[in-house]
Amino acid sequence: AQAPATPAALRAKAKDLLRVLPDRKAGAGNDTPARIELGRKLYFDNRLSMNDSQSCNTCHDLTNKKGGVDNQPTSEGAFHKRGERNSPTTLNAGFHFAQFWDGRAKDLKEQAKGPVMNPVEMAMPDEATVVKKLGAVKEYKDGFAKAFPGVAQPIGYDNMAEAIAAFERTLITHDRLDDFQKGDDKALSALELKGLDLFLSIGCTTCHNGPV
Repeated sequence: AQAPATPAALRAKAKDLLRVLPDRKAGAGNDTPARIELGRKLYFDNRLSMNDSQSCNTCHDLTNKKGGVDNQPTSEGAFHKRGERNSPTTLNAGFHFAQFWDGRAKDLKEQAKGPVMNPVEMAMPDEATVVKKLGAVKEYKDGFAKAFPGVAQPIGYDNMAEAIAAFERTLITHDRLDDFQKGDDKALSALELKGLDLFLSIGCTTCHNGPV
């Protein structure tokens, strides 16, 4: 039988095929703390749906150890209808080269605009309705002004999506595989090291490579 790879050899191979996720998403230069905080509030706010029942977090759950998903075959929308696809995780989504399962959105900002007005999902009828609803909330009047300073009318659908995207760009995971790749030989168990060796050797990385 072939001798197992040493941690050093595995690390070199992993760093070549997988690499460590960076601490910050490229293109996040305009993501100020105020913009990220506004996006966080919007992400968890049910008022983005027509009947105040759905937030981004409803289907992309960052709480309850769900890892940015709802663990359902297809997600239930504001009026109890279900879509045709399940909800992908928002964790590390900023590193994807396209968004949605079919890749129809070019980035997080474009993706964030879709579910709010999707009739099956959050079911808002149009952008104007969303903007009017947000504009009636005092904390958003202040939050948008801080997040988009110098803008005559900071509360807008485009800025809403930009703020949500800014928050989602912070959703970067860090785990023991990263620790191992950074040099910690004890980060992974012997069984996990064996699994990593197999993963890197039998072709899994043809589809599963990264970090982007």
